[in-house]
Amino acid sequence: MGSGFFSSWTFWALLSATFAALTAIFAKIGIENVNSDFATLLRTIVVLVSLALILYATGQYQSLGSISAKSYLFLLLSGLGTGASWLCYFRALKVGPASLVAPVDKLSVVFVAVLGMVLLGEKLDLRQWGGIGLITAGVVMLALRR
Repeated sequence: MGSGFFSSWTFWALLSATFAALTAIFAKIGIENVNSDFATLLRTIVVLVSLALILYATGQYQSLGSISAKSYLFLLLSGLGTGASWLCYFRALKVGPASLVAPVDKLSVVFVAVLGMVLLGEKLDLRQWGGIGLITAGVVMLALRR
């Protein structure tokens, strides 16, 4: 992994953040007169078809037999987590402002740091924990009512 700010992983992470921001805005507009759970289903269909087309166009399919049982289990759990997250996110967008829902949703950054340390043995230094603390403080400041 590169260590510079614009290493490969940061490029993709910044693109992910950009698309996540667009997702929040587009979803907030799109769910105006739609049940949030049904909107999540429609979004999921779009994601599924898009990914299938990308895999087909780039020849990235792999044999299902080449995937270990452990990988299947954790991909299943990840998929269930994604589904639950999307349902909750769209429900929050339905009733709250996108400018507050999206930042609170980003507490996932803090949760990942803590779970990465506890479950994966990842180490963060004082500077990195300071950043996590700032994210937490920012979310709290945004979410508090006046």
